[in-house]
Amino acid sequence: MVTTAPADAMPRSAQLRQGPAGALVPKRRVPLLVGGLLLVLLCAGVFALMQMSRDASVAVLAVARPVAAGQQLTTADLRIAHVVPDPSVPLVRAADLPQVTGRSTAVPLSEGSLLALSQLGPPAYPQQGQAVVAVAIKPGRAPARLSAGAAVRVVTIVKDTGSTTPPPAANPVAAVVVDMSPTVDGTGTRVVSLLLAEADATRIAAAGSDLALILVGIPS
Repeated sequence: MVTTAPADAMPRSAQLRQGPAGALVPKRRVPLLVGGLLLVLLCAGVFALMQMSRDASVAVLAVARPVAAGQQLTTADLRIAHVVPDPSVPLVRAADLPQVTGRSTAVPLSEGSLLALSQLGPPAYPQQGQAVVAVAIKPGRAPARLSAGAAVRVVTIVKDTGSTTPPPAANPVAAVVVDMSPTVDGTGTRVVSLLLAEADATRIAAAGSDLALILVGIPS
């Protein structure tokens, strides 16, 4: 004959593992439930932060293509961008597009930059102490994807005079690309307008030498 002990006589560990109708309750269920709850709370927090960031962004105007100083803006020159605005920078809201169209730019505008109110108005370019000079750049003397707004170094190509002692190379000159024309002849030569210090512009224009451009970055 088989006898069974009453429930209160069973070991306490066995009672804790035994559920309704004799079902066993795994000990690992509680940590899993806690971990799942924490994961849900974390996801909810991330979603709330993303939603708050999205609600804080506003639609502003950005430059869709390079614009020269003094040029009148058109709708093709601008696009809409969503950003979280900085109170110290007076950006132009997208709703003000009709008021901005037709106004002149005070300075050159680089593609991808955000349009600010301070960039509009009578041309104030170049500033005192600066100058814009046009130089002819032959094929292979500038990066292929050079564009307006890029910071470059202007290097003077030393000509071969046949002397055993070549002349010293001139120091590179810092400049910013303002504009680039299409090729002007069958050799692929392009005219590049550069913004640089007035003294450097005078020296570059009077040099009469071949030049090369080294791309060093895009100013922020």
